[in-house]
Amino acid sequence: MGTTRRLWGASVGLVLALLAATGCTSGSDAPPEATAPSSLSTAAPAPGLPTPSALTAVARVCAEPEAGPATPPEGAVLVDPAVTGDLTAKTKASPPHTTFWLKPGTHSLEADRYAQVVPKEGDTYLGAPGAVLDGHKVNQYAFGGPATDVTVRYLTVQGFVAPQNEGVVNHDSADGWVIEHSVVQNNSGAGLMAGARQKVRANCLRDNGQLGLNAYKSGGPLSDLLVEGNEITGNDTDQWEKRQPGCGCTGGAKFWAVNRADVLGNWVHDNRGPGLWADTDDNDFRIEDNLLESNDGAALIYETSYNAVIRNNTIRRNNWVDGRRAADRGDTFPYATVYLSESGGEPRVPARTDRIEIDHNVLEDNWSGITLWENADRFCNSPANTSSGHCTLLVKETARCAQPSIAAGALYDDCRWKTQRVDIHDNLFSLDPSVVGCTSGCDRMGVLANYGTYPDWSPYKGELVAEAITGSQDNHWHRNTYAGPWTFVAHDPSRTLDFHQWQGAPYAQDAGSTYQQKAGG
Repeated sequence: MGTTRRLWGASVGLVLALLAATGCTSGSDAPPEATAPSSLSTAAPAPGLPTPSALTAVARVCAEPEAGPATPPEGAVLVDPAVTGDLTAKTKASPPHTTFWLKPGTHSLEADRYAQVVPKEGDTYLGAPGAVLDGHKVNQYAFGGPATDVTVRYLTVQGFVAPQNEGVVNHDSADGWVIEHSVVQNNSGAGLMAGARQKVRANCLRDNGQLGLNAYKSGGPLSDLLVEGNEITGNDTDQWEKRQPGCGCTGGAKFWAVNRADVLGNWVHDNRGPGLWADTDDNDFRIEDNLLESNDGAALIYETSYNAVIRNNTIRRNNWVDGRRAADRGDTFPYATVYLSESGGEPRVPARTDRIEIDHNVLEDNWSGITLWENADRFCNSPANTSSGHCTLLVKETARCAQPSIAAGALYDDCRWKTQRVDIHDNLFSLDPSVVGCTSGCDRMGVLANYGTYPDWSPYKGELVAEAITGSQDNHWHRNTYAGPWTFVAHDPSRTLDFHQWQGAPYAQDAGSTYQQKAGG
């Protein structure tokens, strides 16, 4: 993965002492390779500090996938691995709401790149123990088409070659699919696509070329997505960010224009890019009880999106590769392991919360902590908006964000994705630079913006956005616990503060928080 993992060393004593104060133990005396989820103490936590649920163990799905039924359910259609294309043929010949039982063995489709299974409404596909559907690097897609309420369980799906930004299972993002207890591995593109009301539970999404999950629906937003209890690991084997710099298209799971998603109890680790990435008009996310560790990039990116709860997650050893790469090239931006970019709470966008609340998480030995950022040049209808063609959820027509209307009134506020109403509290931030292997640059927390310059008609030039994100957009850290040599960046990348300056005027951050300079010996 491009970096050498080190033993935790002397820092473990202080980390465990801090966690003991919260009633948690993390198993952090183990080597930092992601070999097992954290352990959990049942002791009562001290008031105001991270609770034991922040370290809830998640299933090692890839090592121990749950086996499917050894005998076919009554009325199921039996699918023979010895007959090439048998699954496709029997799906075509059967009525909707048919259950198919794939016998043990390796099942193949016809040797055509577009050969795929096209389910009918309500179809169910069950794999017997040892059942594998293999694309043999010939077929692009395993399951596709518009049928709703399809179920795939206990099946290994591998060897498919979906193009970039496309997926293998539920290729067409049909609605209401349930994908459970399956192994989706060693495919190009994304292992899974997602539609509305999709449930993705207890799967192993491993070593896919671009993404484990690509939650994207062409032509509009999707809603009510559940991603629970999965192991998402080793994805982006094709290294798309290197092949296409700035594509923003890689990692463990990515979410595009998803309204209402629950991302719960997943183990997201060792992906060659970010772990979880919500990008462009996502809204109403619950990201809770996950273990996010050893991802090359940030554990979590929440970008140009709205309203979320990020709670009770264990986040450790992330961003070592991407953070170090930025530092090595002399980039002073505080690239963090939890990165909010032009994202915030917005009461006018309906959701279960009207803020972004980040609380009761344990962040341990990551490359930096949390950064709240706004690009002053990125707004609806700006050429600097990398989500081209998309506007904020508060403005229906992109063309309205133009002079002279954008310079005053409601559009002045509503054409910007704002990092606002972010509440960061009751978290534990622990850092030992000797574990991370850095001497500087991996110890930062930040709230900042750039100096607005572009385009020439922008109403947000100068320090306007930097002043707003720092002073008037209701972004607050408070009641957190710090262990380690943390520094803080406020207003713009040039302003680096110590803890007392961070707490003092004019920033007034981290009221009620505690700070201990050393995290280890």
